Amino acid sequence: MSTENARGVLLLSHVGFSFMEDLLGTVTARGLKGYVLSSLPEPQHQASRPAALADLAADVRVTGGHVLTARDVEDYLDHLQAAGAAVQCCLTVWEGYRHLMALANARLGVPDLDEKQVLDLRDKLTLRNRLADAGLSRGRASALTPETLAARQRAGGRYFVKPVSGIASFGTFPLTADTTWTEVERIATEARSDTVYSSAFTAQPGSGSPAAGSGHGVTGAMEFLVEDYVPGREFSFEVIAVDAEPHVVAVHEKCQVTETAGTVLENACVSPPTSLSQEEIAAGIRWVTSVLDVLDLDWGCFHIEARHAASGWDLIEVNPRVGGSLISPSVAALTGGPGLLDLWLDCLLAAGGPADFGTALKSLSFAADGTTRGRHATFFRVFFAEPGTIRSVALNDDLPLEPVVSHVLLKPGDVVHSSSREVFLGQVLWRMDRADRDAVLPWLLPASEHAIEIVYERERG
Repeated sequence: MSTENARGVLLLSHVGFSFMEDLLGTVTARGLKGYVLSSLPEPQHQASRPAALADLAADVRVTGGHVLTARDVEDYLDHLQAAGAAVQCCLTVWEGYRHLMALANARLGVPDLDEKQVLDLRDKLTLRNRLADAGLSRGRASALTPETLAARQRAGGRYFVKPVSGIASFGTFPLTADTTWTEVERIATEARSDTVYSSAFTAQPGSGSPAAGSGHGVTGAMEFLVEDYVPGREFSFEVIAVDAEPHVVAVHEKCQVTETAGTVLENACVSPPTSLSQEEIAAGIRWVTSVLDVLDLDWGCFHIEARHAASGWDLIEVNPRVGGSLISPSVAALTGGPGLLDLWLDCLLAAGGPADFGTALKSLSFAADGTTRGRHATFFRVFFAEPGTIRSVALNDDLPLEPVVSHVLLKPGDVVHSSSREVFLGQVLWRMDRADRDAVLPWLLPASEHAIEIVYERERG
């Protein structure tokens, strides 16, 4: 590893991925080196993925296990510093490593959430009830057990089930009269056997979850909660907080959501929202600010998922990271400049430093009255694969509006297995003038359903 111009950023990668190309591009665009610490990729990627990262990064270390640990991070920081690298900060988009990012930034002296705050945010059971106690959520949650499952079914009403500590909508679903404890155990078993996702469902030490280790939940480390169903349309607030001042950079409306027996698929988003008034957006910004204040979240990037109904705003969850899918490119298309990854990295690099970052961030964000200076609108659609073998898959080149970003993530010959988590096929983002949005969306929404064309092999029988 060359130590010439060795200022760089430590990037934590889960099994060789986690937006590494995007992150390394963002880092190197600032004249910084990328130092990648990755857990061991899945077997099919162990030969190719480390080599691909080595072509893009200044230094790469791959551990012997599929999950990074605090010791891995400490050892790699020791290695980098001994080699003369000047590590400016640590960044990851994999939520299961967010507490490790906080640990690294604490060692580097970079303002960030602390490790306990991150772990507490990942405990959705305690978080829900904490916000309910503060008057910021009308729902409450309980540990899911055979007894609480039966009690909620007897009571009637609407409830939602999700992992206490989860990711990617895996194992999240509305409770019905047909839900069985056997089905819950099946999902837990599937999660534990999933190389990529299993660690994200493990109760982290110090999380404070009353369910963790209680012996009343699902066998093993994975715990579920059951909570009052939160009504309304779904939105997400993309927030950068700097020294206790939150900036809402974008608000996305989930204009198409599918709830299945084992997961929730977020199919399409539009920004700015089409169904909210300026006053309702302003109320949402005040609510988000109150949530961050109650939770004492002073620094970082947050993807806050919420629902809005006539009764007001309520929480789905607080994610201490950039939103997944095309959230960051959508922000770039909205601002005409930096995406959310750029802003998060700049927040870490500028923490305690130049005041002009805060000024620039404010100019990109919503004002307190719910207005935004941006003249663009965005729409993106995420595609999910069905179980089967893919015969062909490609972007449709006959779309009425050309996308600004398109990703096809699977290829012919890939086999998709039945799962309780979504399997991403691809994603496509469009940008339009905000003034034209209401005329464009009615025909773009249905047309976009065919943006990626896929054909599966027919079963023989």
